[in-house]
Amino acid sequence: MKVAVVGATGMVGEVMLNILEERNFPFTELMLVASERSVGKEITFKNKTHKIIGLAEAVSKKPNIAFFSAGGATSLEWAPKFEAVGTTVIDNSSAYRMDASKKLIVPEINAGQLTKDDKIIANPNCSTTQMVMVLAPLHKKYKIKRIVVSTYQSITGTGVKAVKQLENELAGVKGEMAYPYPINKNVIPHCDVFEENGYTKEEMKLVRETQKILDDRSIAVTATAVRVPTQGGHSEAVNIEFENDFDLTEVRKLLSQTPGVVVQDNLDVNTYPMPIYANGKDDVFVGRIRRDESQPNTLNLWIVSDNLRKGAATNTIQIAEHLIKNNLV
Repeated sequence: MKVAVVGATGMVGEVMLNILEERNFPFTELMLVASERSVGKEITFKNKTHKIIGLAEAVSKKPNIAFFSAGGATSLEWAPKFEAVGTTVIDNSSAYRMDASKKLIVPEINAGQLTKDDKIIANPNCSTTQMVMVLAPLHKKYKIKRIVVSTYQSITGTGVKAVKQLENELAGVKGEMAYPYPINKNVIPHCDVFEENGYTKEEMKLVRETQKILDDRSIAVTATAVRVPTQGGHSEAVNIEFENDFDLTEVRKLLSQTPGVVVQDNLDVNTYPMPIYANGKDDVFVGRIRRDESQPNTLNLWIVSDNLRKGAATNTIQIAEHLIKNNLV
C-alpha cells in the first residue's frame, strides 16, 4: 500500500500526517509531495526522515492512494495524471465536488456509493461536512425542507497566512494580511470570493454540497459565512424546517446515537459546543437544541467541529479506510 500526501507542508497536510499516525493507517511506503520550492526539504514522520518530492516523481511511483490538499488548480492539473497510473485520489479542494461524475463523500453518510471505478473522490468543504453529519439522521427521520445557516469560521480555514496575521495583530506587529481588514477584535462577513448573486463561494458550497451529499435537490439552503478570530474549529448556528414534526427528546436521542456526533446540551451546567473543546478532536459537537417558536416543525442547533480534522484531514483518511476495508483500492 503506497500512499502519497500531496500538499504535505500545508496546514491540512500536517494534520493529515498526524492523523495517519494516530490511526495507524496501513501503508508500506509514504510519499510526501509538495510544490517545487519545497522539494528536498525533510519532514520527520514516525521517527523516520522523509524527503519532500515533486508531483511528477510521485506520479512515476504510482501510489495506490493519493491524499490531495494543495488547492484546486493543483488538483485539476494533477489528479487526472495520478488517476491515469491507477492511483485513487481523495481530493480536499473544491475542484471536483460539484462534478456530476465524481462522488462527494462523508463516510458516515454516503460511503456506500463508492466503487472500484471511483478514482477521483471529492472531500466536502469543512463547514458542509460538520453540518451534514448532524443533518443526515434528522433528514432521514423528519425530511428537511429548508436550512438557514450562519457560520463562525476559524482563521485556520484560510491557512497559515491568516494565523500569522492574527499573531502579528496580537503582538502589535505589522505584517502580511490574509484578509482585507484586521481580524483581531473583529468579525469579517466574507469567506472566499463573492459570486454574481452576492453570496460568497463558501456560502454557495453550503447550499450545493449539502444537496449533493444528502442526495436531495429539493432542500432549500441559505447561508451567511463569517470569519472570526478563533482557532480550533468552525461554529454554525443552524435553523432547520422539517416537513414532519419532531420531539426534542427524540432528536437528542437520535443525534447521540449517530456515529461521529457528540451531543453537548446541558444548560443547567452551561454545557454547549465551543471551538476550545472541539480543537484536536474528530467528532462533530451539537448543542443548544431547541424548538424555533416562531414557526412549526422548525429546530435550532449549534454545531462545532475542528475544521482541519473532521472538516478536512480526518474525513479524507476515513474515506481511504473505507476503500481499504471494502477492497475498493
